[in-house]
Amino acid sequence: MLSEWKPAEIVRHLDGFIIGQNEAKKAAAIALRNRERRLALGEHPLRDEIHPKNIIMIGPTGVGKTEIARRLAKMANAPFIKVEATKYTEVGYVGRDVESMIRDLLMSAIKIVRSEYEEIAKVEAEKRTEERLLDLLLSGKSETTTTESTEQSNTNDEDEKIARDIFRKKLRSGQLEDREVEMKLPQQSGPQVAVQMMAIPGMEELENQMQNVLGDIFPKKKERRKVTIAQARKLLYQEELDALIDFEKIKEEAIHRTENTGIVFIDEIDKIASRGSKGSPDVSREGVQRDILPLVEGSTVNTRHGAVKTDHILFIAAGAFHIAAVNDLIPELQGRFPIRVELKPLVKEDYVSILKAPKNALSKQYQALLSTENLNIAFDASGFDALAEIAYEMNSRNENIGARRLHTILEKLFEQISFEPEKSVDKDIRVDRAFVESQLAEIVKNQDLSKFIL
Repeated sequence: MLSEWKPAEIVRHLDGFIIGQNEAKKAAAIALRNRERRLALGEHPLRDEIHPKNIIMIGPTGVGKTEIARRLAKMANAPFIKVEATKYTEVGYVGRDVESMIRDLLMSAIKIVRSEYEEIAKVEAEKRTEERLLDLLLSGKSETTTTESTEQSNTNDEDEKIARDIFRKKLRSGQLEDREVEMKLPQQSGPQVAVQMMAIPGMEELENQMQNVLGDIFPKKKERRKVTIAQARKLLYQEELDALIDFEKIKEEAIHRTENTGIVFIDEIDKIASRGSKGSPDVSREGVQRDILPLVEGSTVNTRHGAVKTDHILFIAAGAFHIAAVNDLIPELQGRFPIRVELKPLVKEDYVSILKAPKNALSKQYQALLSTENLNIAFDASGFDALAEIAYEMNSRNENIGARRLHTILEKLFEQISFEPEKSVDKDIRVDRAFVESQLAEIVKNQDLSKFIL
């Protein structure tokens, strides 16, 4: 079944966080919608034959490449992971193997699915936790289960029922949070037994089995300790939550989502492109590309939670490509990224929009932060223009780091106010051109000082 997010609506949603770059947004929106369309085919014979159209985003740093992919995954509630291509090495070298990105993606999916299962079981877990806390308070029976406590409450005399109701009211009102009770907890000290295979590809399942076997041979010992009700509630709630949740179902669902809705964002892919230079000190750039290729083409990766097929995972690659070009990647890998979009460098007008338009705009963040100090920050149009001019000028003179330049400029702008907010005579601070120039005068005048701003 298709979701309510149509491509045009996805782009409008992304517009609330990323300025410009409509081409990249459009490509990402279509890719996301096509995955939903494939799943909506049901038992159609072509369903398994339809593969995602992977994307390469080309553009300088700080223009929104990562943010587009991250926001896309968030709105679809899809497993997402951002990796840097330079962190991986060819098989045979010391370093991370490329298959670890799929294992990390699965862990992201498990986290999403588990949180959903926990939300469903939350009410029942809280109810059971309360009953076990009452058992601890009334009789000190730390091992009493919910079922046992229910049977016990049916046979207790009237006095104990009254006492239970009194304790229940006090528990819910928070009057007993500091009261101590005794319960069984795992021992804090003692030898820790752990086995981990030496990151050998394909050995994850064996590692998992070894840990389970050793866990049975050396079970965790428990000891009686006194804890507060507040501490006991957290421990018991987690126990009840674990009892209510079927982790096998979580793993099964997480693998399904990873295979069908997972998104892998490979940043700095241009850094592993071979530039045709001999005697390069870098560890086999082309070898890393060839290791990535099977994942993008479609293969099976063994993880400790089961095998994951990568055929329908969406891969989004990104890079500045200011030295190497996309054509410097090996042809096979190029062919697996059929959609190429170029993100444009930011101009002054873009910086103005970035400062004030997005829902999470930096100006809004500083207004919220300083409002906790009873300071009212108001931005003027001339202030936005002045900040945008400085950001654009700094990026032109130095390394172009895009919108990230605004983070350090605004931090410098509010440095003194943030350091000593109590010394601000006026609680209403208007950020106009005069204010910006007064706070950043030295940076604007002296190019040598620009090194202090990223």
